[in-house]
Amino acid sequence: MVIEQLTITTTPKYNFPQENINLELPRTFLELSIQSIKTSEKTFNLNNLLNFQQLTITTLENLNCLSAKVIKLKPKPDNSIVSAIDVSSIKLGETSTGFLLAIRGAIVWKQNVNYRYLRIGPFLFHVTEENKQRIYNVLRKAYFNFAHQESKAALNITSTPNIMQMQSRLTGLLEKWLQMTLTTAAKNTLILWDGSLTVGTPETPTRVVESILQTARKRENMIMAFSKATRLRLMSHRITDLLVKSRPPCLLELKGYSNVNKPIRLLGEIYVARLAKGNCTFRLDIDKEIPSEQRIEAVEKLLGNDIVSHGYPETLRLAHILCTFTANEVIAMQRFIAKKAGLNIVSQPNIRRILFGPYGKGEVDNF
Repeated sequence: MVIEQLTITTTPKYNFPQENINLELPRTFLELSIQSIKTSEKTFNLNNLLNFQQLTITTLENLNCLSAKVIKLKPKPDNSIVSAIDVSSIKLGETSTGFLLAIRGAIVWKQNVNYRYLRIGPFLFHVTEENKQRIYNVLRKAYFNFAHQESKAALNITSTPNIMQMQSRLTGLLEKWLQMTLTTAAKNTLILWDGSLTVGTPETPTRVVESILQTARKRENMIMAFSKATRLRLMSHRITDLLVKSRPPCLLELKGYSNVNKPIRLLGEIYVARLAKGNCTFRLDIDKEIPSEQRIEAVEKLLGNDIVSHGYPETLRLAHILCTFTANEVIAMQRFIAKKAGLNIVSQPNIRRILFGPYGKGEVDNF
């Protein structure tokens, strides 16, 4: 297996056409990143390492399903391109007025036997009550100008989230931009997302996701979203437990489901995927506007053109690894900010340890 790092303009076999990519959002990310870091305090408190990775799991609680059917799969190797997108964010530390945040995304694609990747970021932000409104609305404007779907009313400053929601909102903006960019640039490609096709939340605007799916259909791309965790249940059982005794590779197709959690909507048909031996099963969402036969064929092409270890596609696994921050990277970014902005780093006291001694264990002690 070969993994190559390539830029947007130099990929020889699977080039992302630069004229099809609107770069306003990443430019705005970079500009706001620099401006916000310049306004940092003189000191900031360190977060304990590896206790910062934000999970992006979208779930739906109510599911009414009329029927379920197990579908056997046969791998179809046909040299289809498989690509994947993932984004992660991290809190680097806190200041007296806010917190320091880093965001990074990754695109990985496999063609023939080679894996290639493109990293976007990291973008560093100092988010405070004073600048959160400007950061969020400037980025949304750049983002939705590219999406061409959201109304001007959606950009109203009253929609600015509270400071505790800023990490997930900014992460969601970068993720949706990467998804739109890849879908617009690629053709006849299997595109894998981390998460689901559940929409209606601030991080997954309905019109934007609908626009991405529509573009994917026009360009003959197939979007498949893998969820590692879900609260969906069928007959009191978690749906990912229903294929434990079935021989892989196979899918469990859930038909006739409905939900009442408006404005939350399901834009994909829901499957349970058990694609390899072992105990790992995943929720899989595929665009419901695509005929059922084509959805099944797309999963078979994925099996035939990508490594599926533990039932999880290798491209999506690599995308997660490449965008996730390591402890060394966290230290490097903290030192970089301290040097560039003239900050003094102060370790945050562990209140639980002070109060309870060796019994003061909690999330902050996981590392």
